[in-house]
Amino acid sequence: MKMKIKSHNLAAFVAAAASIVLLATADGAIINKWFVMGEQTVKATDPSVEIKTTGGRWNKDVKKVKLSVEGADVEMTKVVLGWDNRADDTMAVGTVKAGGQTAPKDAPGLKGRLKSVKIQYKILGKAPTATVKIWGFD
Repeated sequence: MKMKIKSHNLAAFVAAAASIVLLATADGAIINKWFVMGEQTVKATDPSVEIKTTGGRWNKDVKKVKLSVEGADVEMTKVVLGWDNRADDTMAVGTVKAGGQTAPKDAPGLKGRLKSVKIQYKILGKAPTATVKIWGFD
């Protein structure tokens, strides 16, 4: 017994398959984005801070990490990324201008679970505080 495929059925099938591929591609593009993992106001009177990441285990699993600063220029003399499933990693930073950010740092392996970031810093100028944000890319 031969099966006949009508042209309008084939066209509907091709259109449905194309829609699924398009949705899967759009969904994949939405997942890979930068998001805030944690933030804290740092004070000019303190020499260091440890910022813990927020969210569950899957929220902390990232491909890249960067820091941003708001409110004042901050000189970061030492930044240590505390990974849950890998050895801690040091990030070379220097001075981050207010409204600026660091270069992204790749997580160890394909992905890493970031628990915290320890920063030794000095706020430049006369500002009493600044806000530091941890950004993750997934």
